[in-house]
Amino acid sequence: MSTSFKYTRLSKDDAALLLVDHQAGLISLVQDFEPSEFKNNVLAVASCGRYFKLPTILSTSFENGPNGPLLPELKEMFPDAPYIARPGNINAWDNEDFVRAVKDTGRRQLIIAGVVTEVCVAFPALSALEEGYEVFVITDASGTFNEITRHSAWLRMQAAGVQLMNWFGMACELHRDWRNDIEGLGTLFSNHIPNYRNLMTSYFALAGRK
Repeated sequence: MSTSFKYTRLSKDDAALLLVDHQAGLISLVQDFEPSEFKNNVLAVASCGRYFKLPTILSTSFENGPNGPLLPELKEMFPDAPYIARPGNINAWDNEDFVRAVKDTGRRQLIIAGVVTEVCVAFPALSALEEGYEVFVITDASGTFNEITRHSAWLRMQAAGVQLMNWFGMACELHRDWRNDIEGLGTLFSNHIPNYRNLMTSYFALAGRK
């Protein structure tokens, strides 16, 4: 049976990371994940961006209002990244500075995570698709009010062609082959998945290390 399906893999040489509106006020709206779990997932995505040296763009919406400031950990991780503080644009793609920063990366694959899923993630994801980008949304680093709202947003994006992934799948697809760096990626996983430390302990034991 013929099929038009093509497995498009994330490439660390063609992907950029967009972290949209992970702000102190907005994060308090996230109810589809436990607070500590969600923050860990966001920082895990950011850690992946730094580990794979992905061009990364940070953006906030109306941060002088109730949405609040960007998570300070993200600023610390990417001190030199473009930081687009949108004065009022709800859809980040409506902001010229944001779009210019995306285009300046020269990348055609966009990895997006943000708050809230149906607005701050879905709107720029759909806009980027329209511009011909390949878009990958990280589901467990994007949060919203409840599971119904989340699934409605996922269905809308998926129907348009957005690829939905979690951060662990994203990391593995970018890495491609464990032989590229066992300890580096293993350490990243251990930092954000406590039980993964058991795997690394086993690896070090087999390697004759403590």
